[in-house]
Amino acid sequence: MIDFHTHSLLSDGALIPTELVRRAKVIGYTAMAITDHADESNIDTVLKQIIKVARQLNSDKSFKVIPGVELTHIPPAHIPVMVKKARALGAKLVVGHGETLSEPVETGTNMAYIKAQVDILAHPGLISEDECRLAVKKNVYLEITSRAGHSISNGHVAAMAKKHGAKMLVNTDSHAPGDLITDERALKVALGAGLDNTDFRRITENAQELVKKIRP
Repeated sequence: MIDFHTHSLLSDGALIPTELVRRAKVIGYTAMAITDHADESNIDTVLKQIIKVARQLNSDKSFKVIPGVELTHIPPAHIPVMVKKARALGAKLVVGHGETLSEPVETGTNMAYIKAQVDILAHPGLISEDECRLAVKKNVYLEITSRAGHSISNGHVAAMAKKHGAKMLVNTDSHAPGDLITDERALKVALGAGLDNTDFRRITENAQELVKKIRP
C-alpha cells in the first residue's frame, strides 16, 4: 500500500508521525505521505516538523516517508500563493482539500487547486467535466478515498475520471490507526466506486509512478 494522504497530531490526527509510520509499515505499507492540514497560520511550523521527522525516518531505505501538506479550506483566491509557499518551504507533495460533500468547502476550490497544479486533489466531491479535463492537462491526480463521509462521491469521481482519462489514486485520509488500510481493502474501495480490477492496477501503477518522482 502507498498512501499519499494521512494526518498526525501535528494537525488533527491521533498519532505522532513516527507511530503513524510504524503502524503503516506493520500492515504492509511501503510508502506514505504525511500531509497535515495547513493554512497561512501554521504551514511554516507544520512543514518544518514533518520534514524533520521524514528525514530521520528515511534513513530506513525499506520505507519512504514523503513530507507533504494538505492545504485546507483556503479561500480560492489565495490558493495559488499557498501552493507556491508550500513548495518553497519544502513540501514534496501538495494535496488540495477538495469540495467534499461532507464539509462546507467554498465553491471554486477544486478549480483553483487544479489551476495551481497541486499534486493531488483530495475528495473532490461532484467534480465537473471542465475540472476533470483540466486535471488531465495539469497532471493532477484525483483521489478515491476510503474515509467515511468524503467517500460518498467516490462513484462520481471515478466515473468522471474514467470518462476524461484523469489519473486516480486510492488514499485513506487517515486520522487514526484504524483508518489505515491494506491493499485488499484499497481494492474494495475502488470496486465500491464502480471501478474494476484493471482500473485498480492502473491506480497502483499511478501510485508507484508518483512515489518514484518524489525525491527525499
